[in-house]
Amino acid sequence: MRRTARFALPAAALAAAAAAWFYVGQPAREAGAATALIGDYCVDCHNGVDLAGSLRLDDKDFADVGAHAETWEQVVRKLETGMMPPAGEPRPPRAELDALTAALTSRLDRAWAALPVTAEPTALRRLNRTEYANAIRDLLDLTIDASTLLPLDDSSEGFDNIASALGVSPSLVEAYISAAMKLSRRALGDRTAPQTQVAYAVPQDLKQDRHLEGMPLGTRGGLRVEHVFPLDAEYEFSIGRGFGRGGRVDVTLDGTPIQTGRGGGFRVPVSAGPHTLTVALVDTRRAEGVDSVYSSPASTAGVQGIEIDGPLNPTGVGDTPSRRRILTCEPATAADETVCAQEIVTALATRAFRRPLPREELAPLMAFFDRGRAEGDFETGIQQALARILVDPRFLYRLERDPPDAAPGTLHEIDDYELATRLAFFLWSTIPDDALLETAASGRLRATLEDEVSRMLADPKSDALVENFAAQWLFLRELESVTPDSEAFDQNLRAAMARETKLLFETILREDLGISRLLDADFTYVDERLAEHYGLDGVRGSHFRRIEMPDDNPRRGLLGHASILTVTSVTNRTSPVIRGAWILETLLGSPAPVPPPDVETTLEGDDGAKVTLTVRERLEAHRENPVCASCHAIMDPIGFTLENFDLVGAWRDAEGGQPIDTRAVLVDGTVIDSPEALREALLGREEAFVTTAVEKLMTYALGRRIEPYDMPAIRAIVRQAAEDDYALSSLLLGIVESEQFMTRIKGGNG
Repeated sequence: MRRTARFALPAAALAAAAAAWFYVGQPAREAGAATALIGDYCVDCHNGVDLAGSLRLDDKDFADVGAHAETWEQVVRKLETGMMPPAGEPRPPRAELDALTAALTSRLDRAWAALPVTAEPTALRRLNRTEYANAIRDLLDLTIDASTLLPLDDSSEGFDNIASALGVSPSLVEAYISAAMKLSRRALGDRTAPQTQVAYAVPQDLKQDRHLEGMPLGTRGGLRVEHVFPLDAEYEFSIGRGFGRGGRVDVTLDGTPIQTGRGGGFRVPVSAGPHTLTVALVDTRRAEGVDSVYSSPASTAGVQGIEIDGPLNPTGVGDTPSRRRILTCEPATAADETVCAQEIVTALATRAFRRPLPREELAPLMAFFDRGRAEGDFETGIQQALARILVDPRFLYRLERDPPDAAPGTLHEIDDYELATRLAFFLWSTIPDDALLETAASGRLRATLEDEVSRMLADPKSDALVENFAAQWLFLRELESVTPDSEAFDQNLRAAMARETKLLFETILREDLGISRLLDADFTYVDERLAEHYGLDGVRGSHFRRIEMPDDNPRRGLLGHASILTVTSVTNRTSPVIRGAWILETLLGSPAPVPPPDVETTLEGDDGAKVTLTVRERLEAHRENPVCASCHAIMDPIGFTLENFDLVGAWRDAEGGQPIDTRAVLVDGTVIDSPEALREALLGREEAFVTTAVEKLMTYALGRRIEPYDMPAIRAIVRQAAEDDYALSSLLLGIVESEQFMTRIKGGNG
C-alpha cells in the first residue's frame, strides 16, 4: 500500500491559495468576506420569497454554520461541482468560489465535531444474496447459484447491501430454511439424491461465429458452465443444436475431451464435486484458413445448450472439496462420534458466526446432530447440525453487540471480531477467513490494520469490489437488461462492454492507481468484438488485451466506454439528458432535479415531422418551456459533448444526415465541444469526483446512506489520500480507519 509524496497540490488547494487574499485575517474578517460574497451572488434567489431549490440563505449566518450545518453542506456540494451560481447568473471568479468552499468546509468540520451525536442506529443488516453465496463458498468450499435459492434483493442508494432495504418476509424465511437443507445435503453428498435434469442454455442473441474466451482452442461459440455433480455416478449429457446442424461438437470436462462428434446424447462416469464443462462447435473453417467472420447459416449455427441428467448408477459420495472442508475428523468407533462431531460443529459455527462459539452455545447445535444421528448415521447428524447453523441469525445477519453500560444513542467501538466481519464484507463480500479471525482473536487487528487491508486487497476475493461495488456504482448491472434497437448490439458485445469497464477498475485496484484514472486512463482493454465496434484494427481473438490510448483519443476513461454510453441511452436513440444526469450523480454526486410530475418529458411527440429533428434540436425545443429550461441547462450541455457516440457507443459524425453538434457551455461557464473537453472539465474538479467516489465507497462499506454529519470524515479521507495521488488503497484504508467504520451507535444492529 503506497505512502508516497504527492508533487502537486489538489486543484482546490491551488485555487484557494490563489485567492488567499480573500480570507486572510481573523475569523470575523473571513466571515464578513464570505457573507458579502453570498449576499452578492446567492441570496437574490435563495431567500424567503423565491426559495430557489427549496434553499434559503438570507437567514443563515456564516459565522455560525453549526446552527444550520446540513444546509451549509448543500451549499458546499453546489460550490464544489460548479453548480452555483446557476447558468446565466453573475458568477465571481473560480478562485473566489474555491476559497469560499475551503473556508466553509473548514468551519463545518469544526462545527460537526462540536455537535452532539444525532445519528440513528443502523437497521439490522442481513446478508444479501451475493454475500450469502460467497459465505457458503468460503464456509463449505461449495459454489452455488443463489438465484435458484433466494429471491432478488432490493436496492437503495445505488447498492443492494443497504441495511434498511434488506427486509425479511415469511417467504424469505422459508427460502432460507429450504436452502439450508439443500446445501447441507449437497455439501456432504446426498446418497438419496434423485435422478434430476439440469439444463444450461446459451443466450439467444449470442453470436457463435467465432471463438469465445475461456473455450477450448479450435472451437467457436458454445458455453462454459461450472456444475456440481452430487455423487460419483454416471451422467447423461444431451446437447441442443441450432439450425444448420452440420459440424462436430467438442465437449470437455475439466479441459479433457469427453466427446467430439456430431453431438446428441452420451453417458459418461463423473466423480462427485465441482467440474468445469464446455461444449462448442469445432471450428473447421478456421482450421481451413477461412476468416473468422462467417456468413452462411450453417457456419453461424451454434450450440443452444446442454442438459445433464443424473446421477445414474451412483457408487458413492466421493471425495469432494466440501466434504474435506467439513469433515475435519473421522470417528474410529461409535464412542468417538460425539467428540468428533463437537469438533466439526464448533469449527463450522465459529466460521459461520464470525466469532468463537461459547461452550454453552454448542449444546443446541449438538441436539440437531443427535437427532440426525438417531435417524441415520454420523454424517446424517453432521448434515442436520450444519443445516441448523445455516438458518441461525448469527450466520444470516451481521449481529453486533452493545456494551451493557453504554447509554442509548451513544457511540462505542465495535470489538475486533465485529471489525473483522465489517472488513471482510466490505473488501470481499464474504465472511472473514481463518487468518483474519486469528488476528481478531489475538487482539492485534487494530494495530495491524494497514497490513491486514493490504493482504486482503491482494487476495483474489477482493474481486468483489469490482463485481459488486464498481458494477453497481457505474450501472454495469443495468447493462444486463438493456435491449438497444441496434443491429450492432448482441450478447457478445454486451459481455465485451462490461468486461472492458470491469478490467479498468480492476487494474486501478490491482496496480493501486489513483481513482481519477477512471476518468482519464491512458489504456483500455478490448477483444476482437469490441475492437471492431470501436473501429480499431489489428485485434484478433476473444482474449482481452491492454491497449494504449493517446491523449486525444475520445475513448480514454469511462466517458468513452460503450458500457456507460449504452446504459445512459434509451432504447431507440441517445439521451444527452440521461448521460448528463448520470455524470452529475454518479461522478460528481450532485443529482439533477427531478422534473415536476405534470411536465412532459418525452421527446418523441405525435408530430411525424418532429422525429426528423436531431436529438439536440428536439431538446432545444423542449427547453423553450421555462419549467424545463432550468434543469436541462444543467444536464444537456454535458450530454451534448458525447453525441458523437450513438446509442450503443459507436462513433458517428452525423445524425439523420446532419453533422453532430457537440458545442456546449457548462453551468460554470466552461466552454466544451468534445468528449476530451468534457473529460478535462471533470478533471478540473478532481476533488469533487474523488469525494463522490469516497461517498459511494463508504455507503457500500457501511450499508447505509451518507448523512451530512459524515462529510467531515469523508473530506479527511480525501485530504489524506491526496498525498498518494488518490490511490484507491488509500481511500479504502481511510474508510476502514474512520470513526464511522470503527464504531456503532447503541440501539440497533448493522
